[in-house]
Amino acid sequence: MAGRFDNLIAGRWAAGEGEIENRSPSDQTDLIGLYAQAGLDQLNETLDAAVAAQRRWAMSGLEKRQAVLDAIGRELMDRSKELGRLLSREEGKPLAEGVGEVYRAGQFFAYYAAEVLRQIGENADSVRPGVEVEVRREPVGVVAVVSPWNFPTATASWKIAPALAFGNAVVWKPANLTPASAHALAEIIARQDIPEGLFSLVMGSGATVGQALIESPKIQAVSFTGSVEVGRGVARSAAPNFTKLQLEMGSKNALAVMDDADLDLAVAAALNGAFGGTGQKCTASSRLVVHERVHDAFVDALVAAMRGLKVDHALEEGTQMGPVVSEGQLRGNLRYVGLAGEAGAELAFGGGRADVGHDGFYMQPTLFTGTRNDMAVNREEMFAPIACVIKVGGYEEALAVVNDTEFGLTSGIVTKSLARAGHFRRHARTGCVMVNLPTAGTDYHVPFGGRGRSSYGPREQGRWAVEFYTTAKTAYVKAGEPEA
Repeated sequence: MAGRFDNLIAGRWAAGEGEIENRSPSDQTDLIGLYAQAGLDQLNETLDAAVAAQRRWAMSGLEKRQAVLDAIGRELMDRSKELGRLLSREEGKPLAEGVGEVYRAGQFFAYYAAEVLRQIGENADSVRPGVEVEVRREPVGVVAVVSPWNFPTATASWKIAPALAFGNAVVWKPANLTPASAHALAEIIARQDIPEGLFSLVMGSGATVGQALIESPKIQAVSFTGSVEVGRGVARSAAPNFTKLQLEMGSKNALAVMDDADLDLAVAAALNGAFGGTGQKCTASSRLVVHERVHDAFVDALVAAMRGLKVDHALEEGTQMGPVVSEGQLRGNLRYVGLAGEAGAELAFGGGRADVGHDGFYMQPTLFTGTRNDMAVNREEMFAPIACVIKVGGYEEALAVVNDTEFGLTSGIVTKSLARAGHFRRHARTGCVMVNLPTAGTDYHVPFGGRGRSSYGPREQGRWAVEFYTTAKTAYVKAGEPEA
């Protein structure tokens, strides 16, 4: 019998109004568990408890907060093999990636545990004689965290950790496709010495529970990662309350391969960026912008490398690309394959389902050549193991193609030229720029985010997170004259 897993409501575990099945995308016969779906009454109870708990948490000592976050981080790192296996089982990424994600989530908590003790204000003299100024950071209040399924532990952690570090309460609404990873993280947090109701897990439908959460006047800030369409809806729903927003949304990242590139390095970067995590990354390289002088050699080498990729069950040893997350996602991916063909793109490899002997949602890594930047497959985010090659005549054209998008999250260039690399770093209109590296892969101690339709609001991660999870207060003090 599959286990049943509850929501964390106002400090206690509670069944919901219903439950959903969680099955592995690697094998649909593998039932992971039954996960509660919160009701609106439970959400209201959670919000009331969060408001009260946040006031107590904000007044707690810094060492108390530091110890709590450090304990969460240590447990995640210590249990990364166990919880990484669970993550890979329900999301479909290869086991090594699942373990690495959980370990990285632990590092987020450890990093922000240290940031707790670095909360230092600013002092200044006023322009008025005898007046002193102090600027300090205070918590925003109750934060709604709405996280995606593709990095179910890491993305949630890089939101939850700074929120708690800076004195806020958190109500977390994870994606329904990956509830097991959410429940596991919530269980670790719930065991810590924190006020009852400070942290809550409300699994449920985005259209009901998620919508009510975002619309609530008891929420002071919403940190969301997901699609542009849903992000727009979040912004519309939060606007009447003037809720602070941090939206990480779509992308259409490009990797430029120049004529002086180390082709082995370029192929490795493209293979990792386009097909790692089954292409289900916001930082994935779905556009490969390749100089005409090396185009044919690059394509031949990339196809050869793609032939060697092992597509299989996420938990199988040696798997390099697991299934996509759901049947619906697979149908959408195959629809884009059809659109590419109709637009005149040439299929260089893949393009269909992969038969690996399991009842799962497997797709071949897919490469198109002869594509133009105005094709739908080069304009829209696919979230698929599909990459499209765009041939260009030189560096200036490559840069123009890279920047010709409504998105602006990451971009990359492979070149041996210091001048080109420097120019690209300055002129690529993306929030993150990679030189001789895959577009996928960022660090936790520096800012993450993009431009255009990719991001809205303050940056995530590193010390830059303080901008979103706190509000500035400026105090003026009239200094008295000392007694004689």
